[in-house]
Amino acid sequence: MIMMEQPIKETISHVWYMRPVFFVSDIQLARNFYIDKLGFVMKWQSPEGKVCQVDRGSGEIILSEDDARKDKGRLFLELTREGLDQLRKEIEERSVSTNKMWWGYDVLCIEDPDGNELLVCLEF
Repeated sequence: MIMMEQPIKETISHVWYMRPVFFVSDIQLARNFYIDKLGFVMKWQSPEGKVCQVDRGSGEIILSEDDARKDKGRLFLELTREGLDQLRKEIEERSVSTNKMWWGYDVLCIEDPDGNELLVCLEF
């Protein structure tokens, strides 16, 4: 007999506030990419300067320079049609390299200098 997993029923409603962490080799280079190329703003930076958070709209990404981590991350982004049009205009003006790919449907892939990916949904 195969047991089916049952979802956990929560009796208390909680908000899960989550932010992805992208590991980078050079925090300054990564920070500049997200701010200068993708229009994020700096939210905070650690005192030693090896970790920071960049924000755009309600999206937040933590960038962490950690020599022990060579992981690559992937973030899925879904925008309104107007938001997508604005992003496409900005990345064209700022010469940001993109790649259209299939990830269950059409997405625009933007890679940061360390290979972390932002997959932007192209379908509505």
